[in-house]
Amino acid sequence: MKYGPDISIVAQLLGDPARANMVMALMSGQALSAAELAHEAGVTPPTATGHLNKLVSLGLLRGEKQGRHRFFQLCDPDVGEAVEALIAVATRAGHLRTRLGPKDEAMRHARSCYDHLGGRLAVDLTGRWLAAGMLAWRGGVLQLTRKGREFLSGRGIEFTKLDAQKRALCRSCIDWSERRPHLGGSLGAAILAYAMAEGWAVRGQGQRLVSFSRRGEENFVRWYSPAAT
Repeated sequence: MKYGPDISIVAQLLGDPARANMVMALMSGQALSAAELAHEAGVTPPTATGHLNKLVSLGLLRGEKQGRHRFFQLCDPDVGEAVEALIAVATRAGHLRTRLGPKDEAMRHARSCYDHLGGRLAVDLTGRWLAAGMLAWRGGVLQLTRKGREFLSGRGIEFTKLDAQKRALCRSCIDWSERRPHLGGSLGAAILAYAMAEGWAVRGQGQRLVSFSRRGEENFVRWYSPAAT
């Protein structure tokens, strides 16, 4: 007899192309309606409802009714982290979508990984902070050092709220396009929220693409660069 969590149930659920497309659409971190997810999956609304009910019942999504519509999001950040890890594995194995376009290069530069930043900018940030001793690997776990906490406190990150969360402050997330780690966890989410609040970056409803203006990207890189202190 085997013991422990049965990953085959979750794997089977995500193995359906329609459900996988729905979950991928929700990697933007924003809530989408059942009709929007039906369009993303290429199925009829009744079929989409069946898929969504399964995803909700097994704890991958949560739904909330607003007026006549029901909106869905990933249930928890760890679902997004698991999906991003699957994307990295699929990329390494060569299981890529065939329709490429200008948006693909932009997505590799900066995108949302559920609620934190992914892409080249995110990998660059993580690499610089590791090199500067602001982040460190301890027992194979990515952690913020005292130097990093002091630096970010001076950059406007409020740790009182972050420390009160049950969610891990730092998580390493393998970036699917760069194949190197970027920063997740509540701190990663706070950094993306800060960049957007400052007006350096924007993203459209239901989109993973994070668009930085030229000046916004310059300000963001200056903000996270230790040399700027």
